[in-house]
Amino acid sequence: QVQLVESGGGLVQAGGSLRLSCAVSGSIFFSITTMNWYRQAPGKQRELVATITSSSMTNYADSVKGRFTISRDNAKKAVYLQMNSLKPEDTAVYYCNGVLVGNDYWGQGTQVTVSS
Repeated sequence: QVQLVESGGGLVQAGGSLRLSCAVSGSIFFSITTMNWYRQAPGKQRELVATITSSSMTNYADSVKGRFTISRDNAKKAVYLQMNSLKPEDTAVYYCNGVLVGNDYWGQGTQVTVSS
């Protein structure tokens, strides 16, 4: 069974930084899995924030470009989201997601709250 566990969320003031981590366990070829970070704010749809492919190509939502950085460590089966210059509108539950050959894996989410 594949499990994704996020950590690193919390309360931070606007302009601050947080680093989210997602630890992946179970039977999965992590090194060839595309990993994503999504977020969902209250009353809004879940949105894709950042993607990193198996070859470490990255892509970001326009709203976080230049502020967020996604990275991965295949040896540790982990993916990270470094979030800088945080804004109140970044407040959301952040979810780690892995996609491999049509299989979709999700973590339970971690709350990020940015105060103004």
